[in-house]
Amino acid sequence: MVGLTREGLAALRTAIWRDAAANAPAWLQEAGYASGPSMYQAFVNWCAQHGYGVPENVAAANFQQLATLYFAELGWGNVAVATLSDSDLTIDSADWAEADPASAMQFPGCYMSSGMLADFFGRLAGAQLTSMEVECRSMGHEQCRFILGSAETIQHVYDSLAQGVPYQDALAQMA
Repeated sequence: MVGLTREGLAALRTAIWRDAAANAPAWLQEAGYASGPSMYQAFVNWCAQHGYGVPENVAAANFQQLATLYFAELGWGNVAVATLSDSDLTIDSADWAEADPASAMQFPGCYMSSGMLADFFGRLAGAQLTSMEVECRSMGHEQCRFILGSAETIQHVYDSLAQGVPYQDALAQMA
């Protein structure tokens, strides 16, 4: 893995948004998906080095602590892992590295993270996951919130949001 400072990531995001506007989300998300396998392997190694064993064997109650330690140690930020329904996983962070509160975006902007988290947690789950950011510090929210689930779940949430239905209600409809 290669280290990149928060400032470097912010500068890269700013340049991509400035120069590639309409293509920026796809490019950033593609980079995120490409980083998922190495991020996952680094997590496997990190767990072994810290005496936690194989990540898939860690009890769910202990997993949030591991995820918080791992992502914080890498500089991504502190995370809380939870669920809102039986069909999703949420990742929340009040200090997520990709977010830029000064950007005042009109929509969530952590596309690279969305791709990376989908691949990373999909590998842990042994299933293909899709991710969508529904709250973002770049928009002025207090936290970034990513929802991960099946393609069908995320499409339902996306369609519901387009119709003005809050994501929490859309997920409740899936139950």
